[in-house]
Amino acid sequence: MLIERAYVDVPEGAGAAGDGWPWTVPCVRQMAEEGLAFRAPVTFLVGENGSGKSTLAEALAEGFGLDSYGGSAGYKYASSREASLLGGLMRFDPTQEGRRMVRGPRVRRRGFFLRAETAMEALNRERSALKLSRSPDYMSHGEGFLMAFRERFSQRGLYVMDEPEAALSFSSCLELVGLMDELGSGGAQIICATHSPLLTALPGAEIVEVGEHGMRRVEWTELGLVDHWRRYLNDPRAYLRHVLEG
Repeated sequence: MLIERAYVDVPEGAGAAGDGWPWTVPCVRQMAEEGLAFRAPVTFLVGENGSGKSTLAEALAEGFGLDSYGGSAGYKYASSREASLLGGLMRFDPTQEGRRMVRGPRVRRRGFFLRAETAMEALNRERSALKLSRSPDYMSHGEGFLMAFRERFSQRGLYVMDEPEAALSFSSCLELVGLMDELGSGGAQIICATHSPLLTALPGAEIVEVGEHGMRRVEWTELGLVDHWRRYLNDPRAYLRHVLEG
């Protein structure tokens, strides 16, 4: 692992959090007040749409020096995207292993921010640096995701992902679970925002559920999404009746 804790370095006199966005998002406010400790190489952020999990993932990536549009550390951005307020205030307590990366110049940092909507663009933009064997132009999104993991995401670094399952089939998600486990076992650290009950079942991973309550650590069996998927697959009509009769 590289990071033991992330916190928000709120300027002196500004209070724990302001009144506007993103401080109105419960998990962001809790991050500003308490920080977030990391206790395993793989951490999943789980929550409904609008819960703030992607906001947290983006800020953590940006705070580490990864391209918030999607990309690696130290890369000259192709977009003119402004730095986010939260990402600019994000700070880390590194492990001994991560101290050189976190406290050294950006060129020492290793990792990648993979977000579903810009993944292919980012992979194409950095193809030469990633040393990919094939151009992502000639692959599906899912194939590009998995190729990047197989061929490049093997060194120690921070890998932040925002809903990587969006482009993956069931079998590809299973492969991604195996690749994430290998990456974490090799000394890297992964933070993944997801809706997937399949990904979050990775043994040994930490799950942080975000929502109106803020943030809380939960077991896989306690996740609402796991319960809903289990009940839906057991009896789809019980769910669809309310949708189709509306």
